[in-house]
Amino acid sequence: MERRQNQTPQGQIARILVEFLEVAITDVVFLKGIYPSGAFERRRYMNVVAQRARHPQLRYYIHATVSGLLPFMQKGMVERVAVIFFNADNVPLEKFVFKLAMNQSFGSEVEEVDLEFSLRLFLIKLSTSESLSKGLPPDSMWEITAYFRSLPETGTSKEADLWIPTDTKQWQQPPLITPIKSMSSEPLGLQLYLEHPSLSESLL
Repeated sequence: MERRQNQTPQGQIARILVEFLEVAITDVVFLKGIYPSGAFERRRYMNVVAQRARHPQLRYYIHATVSGLLPFMQKGMVERVAVIFFNADNVPLEKFVFKLAMNQSFGSEVEEVDLEFSLRLFLIKLSTSESLSKGLPPDSMWEITAYFRSLPETGTSKEADLWIPTDTKQWQQPPLITPIKSMSSEPLGLQLYLEHPSLSESLL
């Protein structure tokens, strides 16, 4: 794990979180079988077996998207990061949601070992969560979507200009939520859960 001097606790946590999300999102995409299993290779991260995308464009998309959130995570602007799977009509079928809560007033040194241990448990739980998710039709697509507490102003930074509104449609009814894993500690709270359309909406 990379350590940097003169870094605020929020910057330290955000950097670890970005690295974790890159691995976790790759695991989610592998889990859903969107691509052949040969598109991934097994690697170790935080002493847990995880997946790494072999295709350069897939690896770059995940890395660049999550890394682009770093300055906004440091400021506590990011509420959720979701991996959304949707059909050819842009209707969401399933969402893996990472909900973040970072204490912006936390000023003590972050115990990286403790934080890494907690995040490692998310990866272990994620690897066994296939039974909680649902199968996807052959024409399914996916995207990474970030939900901001306050929208970054365009033109203020290169990272802000990269984020655009999604074309994916929204569900009209509250989703069905299936918890996968959560942690609540200082200075970071994290929840991972699945969202599916309500029963009435899925029949439409």
